[in-house]
Amino acid sequence: MDIGALGKLYRDGEIVVQQGERGNCMYVVQEGTVEVSVDSGDQQVQLRTLGKDEFFGEMAIFEHEVRTATVRAKGTVRLLSVDHKNLLHRIHEDPSLAYRLMEVMSGRIDQLSEEVARLNQKLSQYEGGN
Repeated sequence: MDIGALGKLYRDGEIVVQQGERGNCMYVVQEGTVEVSVDSGDQQVQLRTLGKDEFFGEMAIFEHEVRTATVRAKGTVRLLSVDHKNLLHRIHEDPSLAYRLMEVMSGRIDQLSEEVARLNQKLSQYEGGN
């Protein structure tokens, strides 16, 4: 997504999106890195770090649900927000963008599936040991 440096600057540690809040746009990292984490009970679990040209928050465009993770700036970060209308416009201009989005989202689903399988295996071992 080569869109240029039009985005908003965030300072180190600044929250971009908060888990549980309602969202209506996605973000593209133009410069810097962000940390994606989830609240799990009384602790925060880091899921991944995203850098230049990576995106997050796309589920808000498609699902119109609450954010499933918190995203914080690591250092100074420039992010471009993209709403539903702008995303559709960009896809109309470049249909391969839709394929690239699906490719990344599919990879994320695969990672989550693998993690769920690992957790189920650990739970089975734990329950079998009792």
